[in-house]
Amino acid sequence: MTDFWEQVTPELTAPLNRKKVKPPPKGKYGEYVEAHHVISEANRIFGHGAWSYGVSELRLTNATVDDQKKHHVGYLALVTVEIGDVRKNDVGHGQGHGRSEGDAHDSAVKEAVTDGMKRALRTFGNTFGLALYDKTQADVADPEAEAKAAAQEDHDISMACADLEGATDVEGLKAIWAKCLHAWGDPENIPAEILRTKNTMKAQLLGEDRSAA
Repeated sequence: MTDFWEQVTPELTAPLNRKKVKPPPKGKYGEYVEAHHVISEANRIFGHGAWSYGVSELRLTNATVDDQKKHHVGYLALVTVEIGDVRKNDVGHGQGHGRSEGDAHDSAVKEAVTDGMKRALRTFGNTFGLALYDKTQADVADPEAEAKAAAQEDHDISMACADLEGATDVEGLKAIWAKCLHAWGDPENIPAEILRTKNTMKAQLLGEDRSAA
């Protein structure tokens, strides 16, 4: 299994896609990822037949009926996830509410098992929701926003290089370079391509000045 874990580790340590993160339900706290996402990711990363989960304990925690004859039921589930020879256990809890006692129990059991499965899988990596337990959410990313930012940066670099290449004298080059410094904030932040273009143009323009003299 060593090769297997080496193969899947990059997927487990990759950032969680921000689009898969859901806001907390009404009355609850904390963002979460849906069960559909967690199961799909487990199938994708581990393989459909390479992982499984089971319930080792299911316990009724509460069962009441209110004045409107609506049933309120809670269950605790101890769920075990197995991937190869690795087993992870965690506890989930679910609540069910309904006019039908059976429906309330059914809903609570399903929610408890799903919650336990998600919590057990969470320990394997960011995509299963682990990234949300870091308050800084450093491992939650927005690929589309990053792609747009990268495209914008490429555009800005191309425009800056074009402006530098269009300089007709050293003073003009200095003025354009000053705009680059203002845009990027610090000489150390200026992309290497822009710096190379500036140095090339500087050498070319100084060479022309000397030849003219």
